[in-house]
Amino acid sequence: MASASSGLSSVGFSFADPGVPSCASSSGFNFLCCGVSRKRASGIKRPMASEVPYASGMPMKKIGHRGVDSSGETTYKKTTSSALKGAIQLGITHTVGSLSTKPERDVLMQDFYVVESIFFPSEGSNLTPAHHYNDFRFKTYAPVAFRYFRELFGIRPDDYLYSLCSEPLIELCSSGASGSLFYVSSDDEFIIKTVQHKEAEFLQKLLPGYYMNLNQNPRTLLPKFYGLYCVQAGGKNIRIVVMNNLLPRSVKMHIKYDLKGSTYKRRASQKEREKPLPTFKDLDFLQDIPDGLFLDADMYNALCKTLQRDCLVLQSFKIMDYSLLMSIHNIDHAQREPLGNETQYSVDTRRPAPQKALYSTAMESIQGEARRGGTMETDDHMGGIPARNSKGERLLLYIGIIDILQSYRFVKKLEHSWKALVHDGDTVSVHRPGFYAERFQRFMCNTVFKKIPFQSSWKSLKLQSQSSPIEQKNSEDLEQDSTSLVIPRCQPLPQQC
Repeated sequence: MASASSGLSSVGFSFADPGVPSCASSSGFNFLCCGVSRKRASGIKRPMASEVPYASGMPMKKIGHRGVDSSGETTYKKTTSSALKGAIQLGITHTVGSLSTKPERDVLMQDFYVVESIFFPSEGSNLTPAHHYNDFRFKTYAPVAFRYFRELFGIRPDDYLYSLCSEPLIELCSSGASGSLFYVSSDDEFIIKTVQHKEAEFLQKLLPGYYMNLNQNPRTLLPKFYGLYCVQAGGKNIRIVVMNNLLPRSVKMHIKYDLKGSTYKRRASQKEREKPLPTFKDLDFLQDIPDGLFLDADMYNALCKTLQRDCLVLQSFKIMDYSLLMSIHNIDHAQREPLGNETQYSVDTRRPAPQKALYSTAMESIQGEARRGGTMETDDHMGGIPARNSKGERLLLYIGIIDILQSYRFVKKLEHSWKALVHDGDTVSVHRPGFYAERFQRFMCNTVFKKIPFQSSWKSLKLQSQSSPIEQKNSEDLEQDSTSLVIPRCQPLPQQC
């Protein structure tokens, strides 16, 4: 079997020099990632991962396992981000290369439980190249099963390797409440996220059902999982999952929401609002866009049908506390913005390259024949779902269901019982899976997304929105009345659903 180093040279791979900041890349546009503008950084030296003083007394800002020292170096379980990125690229290169030597065959039940392991000493071995990091072990979970998943989405092994290993991974600043690390591939194709032990364990148990669901329904808003791995370094296990990237960096996003259909503490914090592109929540959406977002009838029916099927799948696995991540590109605002106005969120003006994976864009993910056309036609969808707001402005929606690795176990039952004693139990996010799925779907299809009114002009919609009773309420009234807004009287879904 060819060594990992020979596999690298054969396709011209070049791992990131640990002396280069994690956000450096050959792209010619900026991107916000951990305080470093994403332009080529020349002449900047950072210490090798093994030379970073973990216990040097530097003040650390910790969120979960994620820490940032005073020099700006990110750590996860005391392993520097540069070392983790290098280990990920070395490990994936080896495991995909070794998998290519195995003949393709049908996926068997035992394939879901296979774990392969390879040791990477810093001095190298007959199977692994030498590297600048501390010794580590790399584990691959269910390699044959995940190879099938990648093939199902049209991802060839060489494309998978080239996306993840040809250039440095880009670290994203957003760590979420759990303190996870996020990396994006340089071509925007894949997201790599660190997950907790229970989440990785839950994903392993989900794999047989996930396999069955993808065979029946590859068009889904659920996350597409392409690989599950573990880096063992410094006596710690760092588990990572490779997924589809929902938000292309080459499209400027004007606003972003994380929606659950819940109202308890579902407003963005002041700290979140200070970010260049905050992630707003349910109460913010109700206040900002009280009339909802309008879609062509066929597009609306297709979206609601997909949400209905996805919620049914999640409910069958007793999964809850998931969210709909929605980022909005306002076409009319973008056309009015001066081209020379460069901010830290300025984007590449070139048309984004099409994603390699099938069913990976928001438009491809929804069901139905409303793939193009209708009253919402735009010159270039760029993978987004066309919509309008009550002002008639043209929008592109980039959406997906996230955070599905949360099972309704005993701890969550206790959490819901406690919150229900203090607050209205129907408004908290932690809820039994059946109720959660129904409330989530009802909120999305009745409040967030709406059909374009038949023979209704955008001018009349704008006049209606100006007199909207929700806008006349202050934030306190909105939060008090949020139950009736989030859980309206049950309305039937479209016939197509």
